[in-house]
Amino acid sequence: MKSKAKKSGLKSLPCGVYRHYKGKNYLVLGVARHSETEEAHVVYVRLYPRAGCPFWVRPLDNFTGMTTDARGKRVKRFVFVGASEPGVE
Repeated sequence: MKSKAKKSGLKSLPCGVYRHYKGKNYLVLGVARHSETEEAHVVYVRLYPRAGCPFWVRPLDNFTGMTTDARGKRVKRFVFVGASEPGVE
């Protein structure tokens, strides 16, 4: 039997800590579906102090895609660092 995520077409992404190409770490909580478009979105929280809401949502394809860094090099937008553990930054 297929999991609901597979059956519904919702892509998965391992939960854990990811490093953004600019150097900051984020904790991925999971993948959610947009209520109207059903597009997959990554739900994540920043792991560094800053005023304001720490939660972020980004389309899965954008989160797992490539971008261009300040030197003009093509890089992954986020790279998996490891499973989440208390105190990880």
